[in-house]
Amino acid sequence: MKKLLYTLAFCLLSQPLAWAGDIWVSPTGNDNNKGAREAPFQTIEKAVKQAREWRRLHNPEANGGIYIHLTEGVYFQEKTLFLRPEDSGTAQSPTVIESEGRAVISGGLQVTGWKPLADVDSRLADSVRNKIWIAEAPRIGNRHLEFRQMWVNGKKAQRASQFADGVMERMLNFNPQEQTITIPTPKVKGLEDASSLEMIVHQRWAIAILRVRSMEARGDSTIVRFHEPESHLEFAHPWPQPVIGGEKGNSSFCLVNDLALLDEPGEWYQEYPSGRIYYYPRENEDMSQATVIAPALEKLVMVDGSLERPIQHIQFRNVHFEHAAWNRPSYEGHVTLQGGFRLLDAYKLAIPGLPEKASLENQAWIARPEAAITVKGSNHIDFDGCVFQHMGATGLDYEWAVSDSKVSSCRFTDIGGSALLIGAFPDGGFETHVPFKPVNMEELCSDIQIQDNLITEVTNEDWGCVGIGAGYVKDITISHNEVSYVNYSGICVGWGWTLLESGMRNNRIEANYVHHFAQRLYDAGGLYTLSYQPGSVMCNNRIEHLVDAPYATNDRAFYIYFDEATDGYTVENNWCPEERFDSNQPGPHNVWKVNGPNVDEAIKMQAGIRNRNSKQY
Repeated sequence: MKKLLYTLAFCLLSQPLAWAGDIWVSPTGNDNNKGAREAPFQTIEKAVKQAREWRRLHNPEANGGIYIHLTEGVYFQEKTLFLRPEDSGTAQSPTVIESEGRAVISGGLQVTGWKPLADVDSRLADSVRNKIWIAEAPRIGNRHLEFRQMWVNGKKAQRASQFADGVMERMLNFNPQEQTITIPTPKVKGLEDASSLEMIVHQRWAIAILRVRSMEARGDSTIVRFHEPESHLEFAHPWPQPVIGGEKGNSSFCLVNDLALLDEPGEWYQEYPSGRIYYYPRENEDMSQATVIAPALEKLVMVDGSLERPIQHIQFRNVHFEHAAWNRPSYEGHVTLQGGFRLLDAYKLAIPGLPEKASLENQAWIARPEAAITVKGSNHIDFDGCVFQHMGATGLDYEWAVSDSKVSSCRFTDIGGSALLIGAFPDGGFETHVPFKPVNMEELCSDIQIQDNLITEVTNEDWGCVGIGAGYVKDITISHNEVSYVNYSGICVGWGWTLLESGMRNNRIEANYVHHFAQRLYDAGGLYTLSYQPGSVMCNNRIEHLVDAPYATNDRAFYIYFDEATDGYTVENNWCPEERFDSNQPGPHNVWKVNGPNVDEAIKMQAGIRNRNSKQY
């Protein structure tokens, strides 16, 4: 017996121990510490570097996985957290970044020094002048921080606007030849001299954000002109343009971002170039005690690999990602094609037709929206139980060549753009209607699972974004998510507007609960698809509460919308209160079975998140 025990002990000692390596981080730590529980690092970047060194040197701490523990608190990032191939783990030894308590990775800065407005400013209405508080913007480097989002005590403030949030006014005319929009003359005086004024334009399934160059009042009407490059884009691109004389009226607009428009609690304005911030507090907000955050970083985390050297086996668990900026419209406006993808160039063809599509009557080149967290050239990059909130543009973007990854049990809320984007939406010099079929199919995002996530109150800056958007993807599963309170479509899969083969295939949209969608735009779908996706399935979903968008010019919004050239789907057991479906030039391989109010009640009730007891919900 003793001999046997000695033999076992010898065998155990002669084998490499598969213990895990633990690295601790705290907002009150110090990067000169050792990263131990009792002596934590201060920055996540330092912890990632420590893990990278353990792997490079083959230290035993990496044998059973490396766990970076973030203790409770806010980690204000001065720069993007950059993960690279050298940070890769393995299936047996992943790198896990996890929260111990509520750990927040934030791209924001605090705005302090608030005081009541002391000087008299004629641009402010008399009724609100003594209610305004002011502060100086934080400084980054040698200049004031400029920003378009601000949160007071965790609640987003509204940029000074002509009307209350969501309220618009019908335009009088839209003139592509003169590049002008004619509007009713605003009741607020002095806007013709405003230097930072913007116009938000409602145009069917998208919006445009246009920087105002001049306003010419002519009695009850005012002619508005705009800066470049957005002026040319807005008036040259045919889809989508505003509508004049629609079934339900003209397209709408509102003016934002001038001190003269600051007249409601919860509104704010930043003056340029002084950086001074004006804020009208909400009821019960004590600005001498308030926590005010302005976002400084647009990108919080970048996971950047390649096909040759992918990043692998990194997990984020129970981490909060907050306060990501979206600033580009301040410098070049924002004119989109669809889903938040801005136009680089677009125009109508005098003679229709491309080799790939004889009927095509317009061309468009796009760019991808900014995102707080981007993942490229990677596999097994997972987010579990995380929270994404207080963001200006996209929350999480699996952008290119990502496979075998999962987003599960996460919450996405208070996001300016889409909660989650997946896959290729070819940009730059690639014309967007030409089918994208890469020579190396590994470039497509594949085998990604999006499940049990809560997505609510997103698309609050670019209304044309979506809850979950997937472009050229294959073998992905979007299941048991709840998507609600979005301004356009809920879950969208596909891109390209084409019946041609592109590599999209075997995508599954199953058992999701989508409600309160199309709140502001139309030509929308609770579930929305594009192009040829053979072997794909849409089943067991629950879709309801299609909102009657108040400024739509027609009623084109549907529970399920197979937009142009959708093909290859089997559609079965999707519950909605009525059979309000539409197909736009679909292919011949779609199979529709039982859908609508007659779907079994048990199927309806099983749709959505399976376990809502987790704390992030």
